[in-house]
Amino acid sequence: MISTNDMRPGQTLELGGTLFTIVNYQHVKPGKGQAFVKTKLKNVKTGAVIDRTFRADEKVNLAVVDKREMQYLYEDAAGLVFMDRESYEQVHVDPELLGDARRFLKDGTVAMVPTYEGMPIGAELPTTMVLQITETEPGLKGDRVSGALKPATVETGAVVQVPLFLEKGDSIKVDTRSGGYLSRA
Repeated sequence: MISTNDMRPGQTLELGGTLFTIVNYQHVKPGKGQAFVKTKLKNVKTGAVIDRTFRADEKVNLAVVDKREMQYLYEDAAGLVFMDRESYEQVHVDPELLGDARRFLKDGTVAMVPTYEGMPIGAELPTTMVLQITETEPGLKGDRVSGALKPATVETGAVVQVPLFLEKGDSIKVDTRSGGYLSRA
């Protein structure tokens, strides 16, 4: 249990049997009345963001989440299989917990896998990944218009909007949070 005055963004709370990560935190002291704490909380499983207000100095349950660096191996009927790089222990992660970032997951990717009470509750991919273009329309000579984009399929099967001059076989850097092209790699 911690006091709401000790909350910080990034901490994980257990509220009503559900895990929430603190996205934003603001301590408010109105001129009249009692102080309170306004927070934005993100549901760990669904990704939904809610606003919640607590009284100042109210006690809340702090969830102890263990984050370990793991390597993605493969996908089977039970989910995505990650291996702990130190103990070689394998765990299954529900693919839905990764959200949109799952489109960029390839064999051998190293991710942070948070666990709560021994159960994996998600996987955080690196913010950028280098992927190879496997299919796109060929770039024509003179296609150098600034800002013009075309769809390209990368090695994981995801479709990314890329500049016109990129061709099949080129490696690109992709932002896994937004799914956007960043640069050539």
